[in-house]
Amino acid sequence: MRISRRGAVDPFIVMDVMEAARAAEAAGRSIIHMEVGQPATAAPKGARAHLAQAMEASALGYSVALGLPELRARIAQHYKDKHGVTLSPERVIVTSGSSGAFLLAFTALFDAGARVGLGEPGYPSYRQILKALDVAPVGLPTSAENRFQPVPQDFDGLALDGLLVASPANPSGTMLSRKAMAALINACAAAGTSFISDEIYQGIEYEGQAVSALELTDACYVINSFSKYFSMTGWRVGWMIVPQDHVRRIERLAQNMFICAPHASQVAALAAFNCTDELEANLRVYSANRAKMIAELPKAGLHNFAPPDGAFYIYVDVSHITSDSRALAADILEVAGVAVTPGVDFDPHRGHRTLRLSYARSSAEIEEGLRRLIAYFANSPLS
Repeated sequence: MRISRRGAVDPFIVMDVMEAARAAEAAGRSIIHMEVGQPATAAPKGARAHLAQAMEASALGYSVALGLPELRARIAQHYKDKHGVTLSPERVIVTSGSSGAFLLAFTALFDAGARVGLGEPGYPSYRQILKALDVAPVGLPTSAENRFQPVPQDFDGLALDGLLVASPANPSGTMLSRKAMAALINACAAAGTSFISDEIYQGIEYEGQAVSALELTDACYVINSFSKYFSMTGWRVGWMIVPQDHVRRIERLAQNMFICAPHASQVAALAAFNCTDELEANLRVYSANRAKMIAELPKAGLHNFAPPDGAFYIYVDVSHITSDSRALAADILEVAGVAVTPGVDFDPHRGHRTLRLSYARSSAEIEEGLRRLIAYFANSPLS
C-alpha cells in the first residue's frame, strides 16, 4: 500500500524518553521524571466536582464546533481581567487541546509550500505538524543573548508567510518583553507575514506577567490551553483567538476535522477558572522548584542556562560534556534514574549539545532528582 510522504515526520523524542522511563519503572526502578512538560497535579478539585454533577444532569453530547458559549465568554473575560483586552467571545474558538488549535491555524493560514518561521530551540511538534501539511518550517537560530527568542533580524529577507513565537517558551522558559513582542508584530505586518503567538504557558510566570499578543494587535492568532497552568493535560481542551473575519473559516474546518472539543473537558475547563487558590498553590511549587534548580544545577556542572521567566523548564548547554545529548540523556536515565530530554528534540541543528529539564513535579521529587544529577556528574567519566 502506498503511503504519503507527508506522514514522514520525525518522532517526538520526549515521548520516546517517557516510554523508556516507563519501562524502567515497570522493571522496578525508581525514576525521577524531569523529561515531560506535564504538571504532577490533577485537574482542580472544583473542576472535577463540577463535571461530576454535570455528568448526572446531562448526556454531554456534541457541543457546537466553536465550543460551549459560556466557556467562550469566560475565556474572553479572562483577557479583560488579566490583560485589559476587551474581546468579543465570537473570536474565541475552543479546541481539542492546543494541538488541535495549531492544526486549525496552520490549515486556515497557509497553503502547501508556504514558509513559516520558527525560533530554534522550539516546541518540536510545530515543525512536524507543518511538515505533515506540506508547509515548510524555517528554523530561525536564536541566541542566548536574545534569551532564545527570535528578533526581526533573524528573518529579515527570508520571505516568510508566517511567524510562530512562544512566550513563555518551551524549552527555554524565556518570555518576550512588550517591546520585543511589538517589534516582531510590526516586522510581520510590514512584510505581510501572518503572526501566531503560542501562549500556553501563560499564568506560569515568575518575574512579571507575560504579554499577550492581543495587547498589541488584533491581526494575529493566539493559541492557549488548559493543559499547563490549569493542570489539565490529558483533558485535551485548549482555545484560540482569531480575527473576526477568520471565525467562520475556522468554524468550517473545526466542524469537519473535530466536530467539537470534548464536551466533558469543556465543562471542567469552565469551572477551572474558579479554582484560583489551588492553581496559585501549584504555581508556588513551581516557583520553589525553579529556585532550587537554579541554585543546585551548577553543583552538577550544569551552569550554562538562561534562568526561565516562566513555564517549568530549564534549557541547559552541555557542550562542555558531550556533542550527543541523546546518548547523555540515555546514560543519565540508566545510571542515575533521572529522565531528561535531549535538546535535539527542540533544535535539530544545535540540540545535540543541550538538555531540557522539567521541574513540574513535586518539590520532593525535584530535590531527589537534583541530588541524583549531582552524584551522576560527580562520578561520570563524561564530565
